Amino acid sequence: MRIDEDSCIACGLCVPYCPMGAISMDEIATIDQDECVDCGVCLRAEVCPVDVFIYEAAPWPRSLRAVFSNPTTEHKETKVTGRGTEEMKTNDVTGRFRRGWVGIGIELGRPGVGARFHDVDKVAQAMARLGAEFEPKNPVTLLMKDVGAGKLREDVLDEKVLSAIIECTFPIESMKAVLAALKEVARDVDTVFSVDCISVVEPDGSLPVDRILSELEIPRYINSKTNVGLGRPLAEGEN
Repeated sequence: MRIDEDSCIACGLCVPYCPMGAISMDEIATIDQDECVDCGVCLRAEVCPVDVFIYEAAPWPRSLRAVFSNPTTEHKETKVTGRGTEEMKTNDVTGRFRRGWVGIGIELGRPGVGARFHDVDKVAQAMARLGAEFEPKNPVTLLMKDVGAGKLREDVLDEKVLSAIIECTFPIESMKAVLAALKEVARDVDTVFSVDCISVVEPDGSLPVDRILSELEIPRYINSKTNVGLGRPLAEGEN
């Protein structure tokens, strides 16, 4: 995103709309291009009285900023907008996470903080060392030059996005080690992240991850999502 400097009237109306705090005001508005994630909020908010904001498609690798941060931009590989993945939410029709397994989703970055891919890379490699099976239809996985090692391409590491999601699967008996590794790597990243644990509900209505979380004294927040299975199953066997 850039500003038409000749047209800006320095009204300051745009400043509070930037979720990354990348717009500052002096004689005119300026954008810190290193902090800007090309989310397009300043443009879509339509608060500028003289329409100074101009979006121009960026070359690789900066182009990643818009596809991960702008909810109206589609990832060409997954055909999904925003973070580019819906795979965790489709378990009842795809059967990705079966009994005895747990899906782990790590959501790095938030408005006001963002995330650089060198931090995404650290977390992905920590998961790979424990034997993670990374979701193939996930744009972070598609940025990996070595999926087995969870290693991202070097040319993307300095790019910053509003948020990115790592999706992977483990045998449920690995869950304690996974959460311990995430607690450790959290000390080495310059962003925030949340952790999603996806499992199939047992016939008695219980969640197999509850016992593990309880043993680790980690609360499970009640604002979890339960898919009700109204989709048409694409996977065979027990889900």
